[in-house]
Amino acid sequence: MENNNAKIVVENVTKTFGDRVAVNSINFSINKGEVVGFLGPNGAGKSTTMRLLTSYYTQNSGEIFIDSINTKDSDIETRKKIGYLPENNPLYGEMIVKDYLKLISDLRNLSPKDYKTNLTDTVDETGIHEYYYSPINQLSKGYRQRVGLAQAILHQPEILILDEPTEGLDPNQRVSMRNLIKSLGKQRTIMLSTHVLQEVESTCSRIILINKGKIITEGTVEEILNSQNKNQTIQLEIIGKDIHTKLNSINGIEDIEIIENEETIKKFIISIEENSDPRKDIFKKAVQENWTLLTMSKTSPKLEDVFKFLTIGEEEK
Repeated sequence: MENNNAKIVVENVTKTFGDRVAVNSINFSINKGEVVGFLGPNGAGKSTTMRLLTSYYTQNSGEIFIDSINTKDSDIETRKKIGYLPENNPLYGEMIVKDYLKLISDLRNLSPKDYKTNLTDTVDETGIHEYYYSPINQLSKGYRQRVGLAQAILHQPEILILDEPTEGLDPNQRVSMRNLIKSLGKQRTIMLSTHVLQEVESTCSRIILINKGKIITEGTVEEILNSQNKNQTIQLEIIGKDIHTKLNSINGIEDIEIIENEETIKKFIISIEENSDPRKDIFKKAVQENWTLLTMSKTSPKLEDVFKFLTIGEEEK
């Protein structure tokens, strides 16, 4: 392990369950202050990896370092450095929020002084003041998730691992939870697993994509989208004659699809070759042929499209 700025380092880690390989020789690191989205389809190895990081599971081979400490050597010490919100957010529904957080404090062996100080910060950060004296089972799903986050940060860890933190929330609750995670990420390193790609684009500084137990790509959202620029298209709305035939003569155009063919106005989706941008040539051709160019816009692939291509598209080739 060479990166002194890394809070999480995973080196050649493999985890099997009987004959099934859940995680297959994966490598990645997460630096201090990053909010990293950990993506993959169901069964890809996301939850297994997160449980390995928290020492809930032990890897068959490879090394995991949390804040430069090897989890195999000092798993109790590394657990102290992590706040973990599991996918199903197990809570004691019959308990009052106040009593539940005191139980978590006792389990983590916080001193009375630390508990008092941390509790104030935790309640402020998660915004659960109004329900502090309420039974957990009377809370909305959104506030139960907030209580789950409160238990994860009560000991004020520098690292947060959140497994599907917005699962089951309605759109308004998702936005609220997303904003909360952004706020928490200002002072912490966060690894976030989610199926909601909009959350990744608005919350995460970087993405790690896993499929069938292997890391298949990682980078910023922009880097990953740019890596798939061969999927870029140009949408065209135009009036004129012999448009389809004459557009085919322009360099950089791979395919032309007519999506609307009215008597006057025609609409096209033009697939372009990788690293090409024929918009200037299309404009020149329109002037030359006396076409009326109503709209022309270049569209880049969305994260959802890239996700599908990388996790499904390769299997269909």
